[in-house]
Amino acid sequence: MRRAAFLLITAIALALMASSARAMILITADRGGLITDYAERFLSARATGEQVVIDGACLSACTLVVGMLPRDKICATPKAVLGFHAAWLPTRNRGRVNSLPASRAMMDVYPADLRSWIARRGGLTTKMIFLHGRELAAIVPPCGTSASASAYASRKPHPRDPRHIRRSASAAARPIAAAPLRRLTKKAGLINDL
Repeated sequence: MRRAAFLLITAIALALMASSARAMILITADRGGLITDYAERFLSARATGEQVVIDGACLSACTLVVGMLPRDKICATPKAVLGFHAAWLPTRNRGRVNSLPASRAMMDVYPADLRSWIARRGGLTTKMIFLHGRELAAIVPPCGTSASASAYASRKPHPRDPRHIRRSASAAARPIAAAPLRRLTKKAGLINDL
């Protein structure tokens, strides 16, 4: 009886550890949206230790993932494409006006090599610029070379997943110190990025 109870407890503990170790977000077709929504999503992923695999388009505010998660918690497949443009605010007549403070806050979050890449292409403007292939691999680790690779290999996205982002079970939370991220969410307010 004792042995059976011990085996049951051991099996449950192993199952819980395995689900925590495989926590993952899979990005396959994300057009972006409110900066604050993405900042919140990626702060949560960082706090829970989730892995992020970019396996398709990650545009606009979605690109914050590159600066908000540790390098060993993110990877890109050969299908990954990042798209960048200036943040904007809606106008009363359904137009758009660029938001320099929000665009600067986003740039502050990106790692130095990504900021340099964006600057070489004229900075964040109304025109979308795309990062993929070898240039992306120089900034975001390819999925065969990071800790995310094993998680990616064992997971596939659910076709009915909203926004094509799959989130699996969360890992244990850990505190973060992220002054640029707090500034971003504070400056962003209701700023749109799509």
